[in-house]
Amino acid sequence: MAASTKSININAPVDQVFGFVANPANMPEIWPSLIEAKNIEMLEQGGYQYDWKYSMAGVKFNGKTRTVEFIKNEKITDQTLKGIDSKFTWTFQQSEGETRVTLEVEYTIPVPVLGKLAESIIIKQNEKEGEVLLQNLKTLMER
Repeated sequence: MAASTKSININAPVDQVFGFVANPANMPEIWPSLIEAKNIEMLEQGGYQYDWKYSMAGVKFNGKTRTVEFIKNEKITDQTLKGIDSKFTWTFQQSEGETRVTLEVEYTIPVPVLGKLAESIIIKQNEKEGEVLLQNLKTLMER
């Protein structure tokens, strides 16, 4: 399983940043390879369950994700139920008007589909995509 951790400081209040990230309908706006999030259902314990379409190395994947941990303004953990095996953990820390956002991702590259040779290239692409995703969030929140 591949893993990545990225962080960024955003000059915006934690409730604003958390509220945006918590809603999967917002994710295609900042996540370059996420094509769509649909069939979004709010869960009683907080968070969502939703279907998504994602492009990895030019191959499109469909999946379903469910929030498994939701602590308002502090943490969101989403786990895939089908599609690319992955877990996304977002943490949020408020400090002097800024919000520190950390994104930890664990995922399995669908090697039978993409091929073993593509694996290291995809890991590098996904590392860069995590940086772009957080930078896009920062730009949007600081407008």
